[in-house]
Amino acid sequence: MSTRPVIHSPLIRRTLAAATTVLTAAGLATSAGSAGAAPQPSVSQVQAKLNKLTNQEDVLIQRYDRVSQDLAAAKQRLALVNREVARDKGTFQSMQGQVGQIASLAYEDGSMSSTAAVLTSNNPQMVLSQSAFLIHLSTSRQEQLNQVITTASQLAGAKQYARRITTAVAGLKRQLAAQKATLDKLIAKQKGILSTLTAQQQATLIGGGGGTGGTYTGPTNTEAGKAVAFAYAQLGCPYVFGAAGPCGAGFDCSGLTMAAWAAAGVSIPRDSYGQAAMHAVPSSQMQPGDILEFAGDSHVGIYVGGGMLIDAPQPGMNVEKVSLSSSWYSSNFDGAFRP
Repeated sequence: MSTRPVIHSPLIRRTLAAATTVLTAAGLATSAGSAGAAPQPSVSQVQAKLNKLTNQEDVLIQRYDRVSQDLAAAKQRLALVNREVARDKGTFQSMQGQVGQIASLAYEDGSMSSTAAVLTSNNPQMVLSQSAFLIHLSTSRQEQLNQVITTASQLAGAKQYARRITTAVAGLKRQLAAQKATLDKLIAKQKGILSTLTAQQQATLIGGGGGTGGTYTGPTNTEAGKAVAFAYAQLGCPYVFGAAGPCGAGFDCSGLTMAAWAAAGVSIPRDSYGQAAMHAVPSSQMQPGDILEFAGDSHVGIYVGGGMLIDAPQPGMNVEKVSLSSSWYSSNFDGAFRP
């Protein structure tokens, strides 16, 4: 893997020349400021601000993806444990009929008020708290009583686990909402800076030389070929942070690469940091389908051969095919990784 350079926004280089013109025309250059006015931002300061915003944005989007994945996994665990609770509860309740005979014996022995109340309780914690007393009740019924106690223990444990997961799900939802709010503010601030560009300048510069046209004509008899074919089919789909398709829902960078390999039947991590933990490939040995990492592993694209990659670049843009030799990609390239 090559030495990782300082992170620069793909939007910085694409808008720098136009931003210089806009700043000057707007009287923001320090040389054009009115007498006594506070110094206005220089082009380098605007560049640094965009760089900082985009860097924060890339990192937070990947954290957002990771929390989203954690939340989905927690919800799956909660569904499983809720089914376990329901199963154990059914077993526990069915046993209450079986222990009715023991309760009757307890009544005959004069201990109905305490023993029968425990045995017929819907509260597994009550059964567990009196387990020593129940086992002592009758050695002839010990196996049956042990089953009741075991089931009560399983039910109580499943309920406690369900409560913990429910709390975790609520915490992840709050964390996700906070991250989304932060990202929305960063993106709005970034768009505010870029809004000074004309539509013609945006069309020329923001794409960075990338295009949304192209059809895949290569082989699809391999997993990598299927992944690349999928990526080609998403050209022109919108960038949406936290999204992993389909096209109408949009993609973020790691969502696109994950979905591409999922289309080939291969599961890879959801976020760019997890994808960077896959098998590293020397740049000289890159093959179509490899995952390309950029900007401190905070951004990814899928290599499609011929020095080109398909990428979901930034909010406000679409999935595009772009040259790896483009200034931002070449200067921020970290390395290639293979599922």
